[in-house]
Amino acid sequence: MNLRRLWAIMVKELRQLRRDRVTLAMIMGMPILQLLLFGYAINLNLRHLPAAVADQAQTSGSRAAIQDLFASGVIELDAQVQTPQQLLDLLRQGRISVGIVVPPDFERRRLDGREALQVLVDGSDNVVQSAAGQLAQYPLNQPDNFHARAITPISVVSFYNPERRSPVNIVPGLVGVILTMTMVLFTAVAIVRETERGNLELLITTPVSRTELMIGKVLPYAGIGLLQTTVILALGVWLFRVPVRGSLGDIYMAASLLILANLSLGLLISTRAKSQFQAMQMTFFVFLPSILLSGFMFPYAGMPVVAQWISELLPLTHFLRLVRGIMLRGADFGDLWHDAVALLAFIAVMLTLAIRLFHKRLD
Repeated sequence: MNLRRLWAIMVKELRQLRRDRVTLAMIMGMPILQLLLFGYAINLNLRHLPAAVADQAQTSGSRAAIQDLFASGVIELDAQVQTPQQLLDLLRQGRISVGIVVPPDFERRRLDGREALQVLVDGSDNVVQSAAGQLAQYPLNQPDNFHARAITPISVVSFYNPERRSPVNIVPGLVGVILTMTMVLFTAVAIVRETERGNLELLITTPVSRTELMIGKVLPYAGIGLLQTTVILALGVWLFRVPVRGSLGDIYMAASLLILANLSLGLLISTRAKSQFQAMQMTFFVFLPSILLSGFMFPYAGMPVVAQWISELLPLTHFLRLVRGIMLRGADFGDLWHDAVALLAFIAVMLTLAIRLFHKRLD
């Protein structure tokens, strides 16, 4: 083995790596990104879960008990309603994670040592369900004329997944994760593949416009994405007994929005990448934040505010709210319209940028 030749090959490889900015960014960026995500954004100790109260007693004791619950830091007041049914409506719409019911005979119940407060929990998220369950063990002080440090009995009622079965929570999310991984990757290499094979110049000379070319690249994969959605849903219902409480039409509408959002993002990546390998590298910067910050693996409520802002820019975040709300809580698009609008806005922005950048590359 000649050391000079070996050294020359090593220097050549390092110089080539230095010219490949995407690979260099991966080498430096991925460890930093993972450290920030896992060390700063991921937090399993949930605080400030959105909650609503239906205080039917309206006594000084009931108000003090409610204040004690909010003092725990696990929940924060988002709304006050009149009836338990209104709390259930808010849970179904995904506006709150916890509802607190104070019955009209609250004072007599706690004097008798009976159940005096009821906590309604959105069980479609197992981590949120566990965190809210801690409220049942939280001590509530009684007024001074009762025995000191007495505990008001609290019952926790979980909706949508009372058995806490993991597949009920995971399978709807897997629809979004799989669609994100496949759709972004498929289209990220679409334009680059045409360039590497020499087909792009031929396409430019045809009467096909740039917009038609970009949209034509997207639509076939949209059909593939809907087929993947059907397979995942069928297996989830058949093998894991995942309930589908909402409309199948709404589920496919939500899946279509996510598919188009991911395909538009993939096209944008494809316009900037110089090779298929580089395009695949760039998709990793989408996969990691999407899986970790969307609420699929780690709870959204446990993230710091900055991480929550970033997660709002990810299509998977809004799709998870849509699909879990429709499948598990029986919500419809009228209840979750804001997430649908967010996906439509993302599609419009990404597709517009992809078409414009593709136009600049052809000039």
